[in-house]
Amino acid sequence: MNEERINQLGKLALDCAFRVHTALGPGLLESSYKACLAYELAKAGAVVLVEVPVPLVYDGQKIADVGYRLDILLEGEVILETKSVEGISPVHRAQLLSYLRLSSRRLGYVLNFNVVSMRDGIARVVNRL
Repeated sequence: MNEERINQLGKLALDCAFRVHTALGPGLLESSYKACLAYELAKAGAVVLVEVPVPLVYDGQKIADVGYRLDILLEGEVILETKSVEGISPVHRAQLLSYLRLSSRRLGYVLNFNVVSMRDGIARVVNRL
């Protein structure tokens, strides 16, 4: 998939995140935001997978399933990690970058819905985009 299309998917994800945040506001469980975001993305016609397993490959070998899961995978390309925390920390960004590398994907967002303004809850993370 080309870079322009990946960025279009990122815009779609943000548009949907803003709609969810406007409707629900802050203070709910992460699972609520994840379900509603997946619903909004699907309603917009996107292919959405939730709780997608990510295998751990180390030294060229697949290590036993260790339970890593992507919150939302949009069109098989963009990873969306939903949060409902006080703030996005460096470890949230680092975790998403690890997921991007493990899954050979190039774009992801940490979306923290526990904020007054959704603009303050977005972190864009790229892996060779």
